[in-house]
Amino acid sequence: MSVAADFEALYGAAPDGVWAAPGRVNLIGEYTDFNDGFVLPLALPHTTVAAVSRRDDGVLRLHSADIDGGIVQLEVGALEPLSGGGWAAYPAGVVWALREAGHPVTGADVHLTSTVPTGAGLSSSAALEVVMALALNDLFGLGLSRPELAKIAQRAENAFVGVPCGVMDQMASACAEEGHALHLDTRDLSFRQVPFDLAREGLRLLVVDTRVKHALGDGAYADRRAGCEAGARALGVKALRDVSAAHLPESLGRLSDETTLRYVRHVVTDNARVERTIALLDAGDTRAVGPVLTEGHASLRDDLRVSCPELDLVVEAANAAGALGARMTGGGFGGSALVLVDTDRADEVAAAVVKAFAAAGYAAPGVFPAVPAAGARRL
Repeated sequence: MSVAADFEALYGAAPDGVWAAPGRVNLIGEYTDFNDGFVLPLALPHTTVAAVSRRDDGVLRLHSADIDGGIVQLEVGALEPLSGGGWAAYPAGVVWALREAGHPVTGADVHLTSTVPTGAGLSSSAALEVVMALALNDLFGLGLSRPELAKIAQRAENAFVGVPCGVMDQMASACAEEGHALHLDTRDLSFRQVPFDLAREGLRLLVVDTRVKHALGDGAYADRRAGCEAGARALGVKALRDVSAAHLPESLGRLSDETTLRYVRHVVTDNARVERTIALLDAGDTRAVGPVLTEGHASLRDDLRVSCPELDLVVEAANAAGALGARMTGGGFGGSALVLVDTDRADEVAAAVVKAFAAAGYAAPGVFPAVPAAGARRL
């Protein structure tokens, strides 16, 4: 059945509307968003779809087609941050964040389904938050812009769920355009849609899902964020965005803590890699982005230390088989990697990665092309 038909079967009436929001993959710029830095994500065709009806009685009912269990019923006036709730905390957190911001959201019936892989570093949580925010924005006539919806979604994840993520994932889901990557300045949320038509250049971007699940709420992500903030304080800047790559050696010389030094070096150099990538894309030299990706992976692996053996193997095997470049993407500790490859070598490179996983005794990875897709929308 369709999402709308499933909603009607659950709740006894047709929904007021159906909305979709995509997952994302980040081409370059990792762990830079909470440092006021630059990122370059693109939306994926994989989406979370929500059929939603407005309620005016303070009741929030949530159901997911993808998770065992019945309808979760909550009172919007009793929502409390960090109170658990599993998957339902994400859409409930959006309701809470909207109400905290003064918006009169009085309840909803929601039915969800998703094709965004969970735990793969492709922002399934942001897709869930953004689709909820967009639906409620429309149903309650809130008049919020896409960046404002992204900030609401981020607040839901930060303050309600308890994951201290930056705003990149929500902005990508809310604002991306088909056929483009989103060049985002996370300090002021200004952005530019950068044409990203790989097929025209005979290239393909592969996503390799290692099937290694990560959970950003386990503390490792928060530790990196705290370390970056400590580095900014030690250097006397508002955020690591304000440390220039040209003066990086001098800045690193002022840091005594080795872990903080590594984190600072990663963020500053990854911001520079975003700007190099943009320059290459604007010049029509997408092939030259490959080595920048591989360089970024080394920084994530060695300085930030958020990779894992499976992600490293994707990069090593893909590059050995003739890829132009590869890197882990997302929060790390598992999840997915990106591989930039000539179209006529894509199958060969994918097969080499699968073969390498089998030889290492790992479960077979999932491999699919990353095609820049549209952001959140009403269907």
